[in-house]
Amino acid sequence: MNLKNLRWLILALTATVTFINILDRGTMNYMWNDSTKTIREETPDGTTTERVIIVQKGIASDLGFLRPRDLTPDELATIQENPARETTLRDTLIAEHSKEVFSNLAVWFLVAYGISQILFGKIFDKIGTRKGFALSAFVWGWSVVLTAFSIGLKSIASLRVLLGLAEAGPWPGTVKANAEWFPLEKRAVAQGVFGAASAVANIVSPVLILYLFAMTGWRITYILLGALCLLWIVPWWIIARAPPAEHPWITPEERAYILAGQPAAPKQTDVTLSLRKLLTTKSSYAVLLGRLLLDPIWWIFMFWLPIYLKDAFHMTSDQIARIAWLPFIGAAVTGVLGGWIAGHLIRRGRTVNYARKTTIAIGCALMLAGMLGEAFLAITPLAACLYLMLVLGGFQCAIVNIQTLPSDFHTGKTVASLAGLGGAAAVVGTIPVMRIVPVLTKGGNWLPLFILSIALILATLFYMFVIAGKFKTLNDK
Repeated sequence: MNLKNLRWLILALTATVTFINILDRGTMNYMWNDSTKTIREETPDGTTTERVIIVQKGIASDLGFLRPRDLTPDELATIQENPARETTLRDTLIAEHSKEVFSNLAVWFLVAYGISQILFGKIFDKIGTRKGFALSAFVWGWSVVLTAFSIGLKSIASLRVLLGLAEAGPWPGTVKANAEWFPLEKRAVAQGVFGAASAVANIVSPVLILYLFAMTGWRITYILLGALCLLWIVPWWIIARAPPAEHPWITPEERAYILAGQPAAPKQTDVTLSLRKLLTTKSSYAVLLGRLLLDPIWWIFMFWLPIYLKDAFHMTSDQIARIAWLPFIGAAVTGVLGGWIAGHLIRRGRTVNYARKTTIAIGCALMLAGMLGEAFLAITPLAACLYLMLVLGGFQCAIVNIQTLPSDFHTGKTVASLAGLGGAAAVVGTIPVMRIVPVLTKGGNWLPLFILSIALILATLFYMFVIAGKFKTLNDK
């Protein structure tokens, strides 16, 4: 049996598991606070009033994370002077404590996720893409299902760590799969589809997760989404049975097309480079520092978007569901566009160095424009989400090219290793940012966090265009 365009079927499967990956990761973000909605009621005198009702208890309230710290002497003195402020002050302290617990859970997840980036880079090199993806999906699927049975901070934190240890698989795995199944000039497009799948999942997440949450509660939602991941393993195991050179279902034409498009390289580049060697190679830092500086901005809104909208604009869950998907439209569109631009430039005869850097510059420019608008011009929830559309769109435009650099620099097993190191660098940069979010956003003022994001974008541009020098790729050697 021969299947035409088998490489695109493989890409569709990796994009699908990426979609599921993002849904599973977003469960806590959208179900942390209570599921609420606004209802309108008519009073006896004919006027209409609005009030907020709780539809389902969220994770924070159900597991007992909504409790304020003890009041300081100054706060007690303020209450004695003005007793009417006690309720407002205690509500503020509850919100701050909730953000602190959420931040800690995010950091624990990210520590495990960073370790996983390195581990799964090596795991994919060792056992291949077929077994690597299956192992990753099996462990994270069960971690999501079991989260439904959490009873407190220790249990939910442990399962969040397990999720982090397994969920990083698609990132180095997809880079390796794309390098195996696509010629050089098409890899950024394939990586763009991967990024777009992530973005589309983020578009769907607010609507789907909040709907399931409101209808079934957070525990059943975890079970449903975890089971979806486990079911994906079946078609993947059947179809991705071998790489293109050995796959029994690939047509001879497609096999020749894929193998002919692999970059020429000296034989010794097929030897897997050690992590130490990668860390002492200058070109690696285009990947490592690019991700260390830019990825925190993506993770801020991956984790904190629903909390930001509730905190800054006092939105209910049903209102968040109507608008929180907007920023990720930009990510979905420009993720593919960023890959297409780089591929188009390469086909027109431009060097890989020129194509990658041009597209990274375009992405960072979009991010900078959007973040400046978010920081200083966004006065409504709609405006905030539209500016974030530029931010996340620009991020995907830049990052798909940064994520493709490992396969520009290396062949064989070293590709996934460097991709895994890049993912770990992203986590190293993100953890301190996640940790200080509750501090920078006290009182619902998110401006300091946005200013930090602007500084990270400028630092990325400075490194790529002032310090990094020319990217020396396989075709230059």
